[in-house]
Amino acid sequence: MENAEKFVLENIKDAIEYAISKQVIIVKDDSEISNVEGLNGNKVAVQLGTVADLVLSDEFPEVELVQHKKYLLAVEDLKADKVDAIVLDSLPAEEIVKVNPELKILEKELLTDKYGIAVQKGNTELLKAINDVLTEMMNNGQINDFTVKFLGE
Repeated sequence: MENAEKFVLENIKDAIEYAISKQVIIVKDDSEISNVEGLNGNKVAVQLGTVADLVLSDEFPEVELVQHKKYLLAVEDLKADKVDAIVLDSLPAEEIVKVNPELKILEKELLTDKYGIAVQKGNTELLKAINDVLTEMMNNGQINDFTVKFLGE
């Protein structure tokens, strides 16, 4: 086991998972891309620095990656046939497809990622406070609202 992994296992406690992110694929309705494997050999837009950017860069060498600062530019590129697909988080993807009926989300996601906050083991007071706030934010929909607002821009 690497030193960093060993340190994390010995010294860090995770707060509850506050979000599950599905990285989905948006294509035009008439696209020939029907699954994850169909991305190979095509131009795929992502938001720079996101999970999708990292995964496609590392694991899909046959994809021509087009990196954007904002998803809205990627949507315009897709609609103008400058890219063949967009990979992004499911919540902003759903919002994009709602206002662009010529686009669709493929059934199978690229990957699923989970998010939490790490706290030093033994710091139960901080862990409880974080979990309480995260639980409240999940229950009242704030986590989803933040995802749409900040990832969807």
